[in-house]
Amino acid sequence: MAMFDPKFVITSKIASALMRIEAARQSIVDLPMTTRLQARLRETARLLSTHYSTQIEGNRLTLDEATRVIQKDEHFPGRQRDEQEVLGYYRALDELEKLAAKKSKITEKTVQTLHALVMGGRRGKAKPTPYRGGQNVIKDSRSGAMVYLPPEAKDVSLLMADLMEWLEENKKSGLPCPIRAAIAHYQFATIHPYYDGNGRTARLLATLILYVGGYDLKGFYSLEEYYARDLPSYYNALVVGQSHNYYMGRAEADITGWVEYFIVGMAESFESVQRRAKKEARAGKTDQSQILRQLDIRQRKVLEHFSEADSITAIQIEKLLKLKARTVRHLCKSWVDSGFLLVIDSSKKARKYTLNIVLGK
Repeated sequence: MAMFDPKFVITSKIASALMRIEAARQSIVDLPMTTRLQARLRETARLLSTHYSTQIEGNRLTLDEATRVIQKDEHFPGRQRDEQEVLGYYRALDELEKLAAKKSKITEKTVQTLHALVMGGRRGKAKPTPYRGGQNVIKDSRSGAMVYLPPEAKDVSLLMADLMEWLEENKKSGLPCPIRAAIAHYQFATIHPYYDGNGRTARLLATLILYVGGYDLKGFYSLEEYYARDLPSYYNALVVGQSHNYYMGRAEADITGWVEYFIVGMAESFESVQRRAKKEARAGKTDQSQILRQLDIRQRKVLEHFSEADSITAIQIEKLLKLKARTVRHLCKSWVDSGFLLVIDSSKKARKYTLNIVLGK
């Protein structure tokens, strides 16, 4: 049985926010949307999540620049690290969606793999990163004063294993998924198991818990945007207890304030998506979110092309994905075999494809 035992109470504010979340969630589930609209809303949310989560940690790229790095492979002099950060987070979100679609059990290896992607690992090749081997310290970037002293390295593995066990136990106990996600975010930040990338990984872990628990909202929302809009409130909510030392109060602190902040923010994010989706959705179209969940990053880029065109050539795919002709030939064959694309012109020099999934106009 897990030793981790967070202290909090479900206040009226939390209860009210949970009801708002459920109302917005159901509204989105019932809203008919075209595949094209869903693709746009989902990609917008992914770009916002990537930009704001990295911006929180000091990334200097604007939203437009981050989008161009991800979608067009553009580069900005002197911003190589910033570029790698946004690419890493975007890849981690892609891995997160795949894990959620499989309803995978969340384990330490899951978290370590997400962290590896955040830190620049390649999708499909990222090796789970081991926890830190020494002490880390969180300092105020301006004054240099110590803000928080995390637990010693020798305790990290035990604390992380305990957190994973607590998540599994409370999933079965019926503790609302949004509250589990809030507590996991807090505890991961508390343990601070890595020298770098803790904040980004904590936010990804919370999102993964929500997605697996059925709170993916078709991938349309970005909690990171909510945090970044008022960073002082985000940090103040995470600062719990009187001590700067993990062993002197933080572990036993009442985290009701943090849970309240997280749940209210989630309600606001869900309601924002609800308003935007209602405004853009066209009545009478079928829901094809399951199709979108099965698409990988390359397929999503190709899907975006079809928002402005009815067909695509192999040469256009080469340029869009920056791949060699031979690779594109194999890729297109697999997409045709899987039912994603349909050949409409089989000539070798100008082979042309259209989507083989139904798109609303």
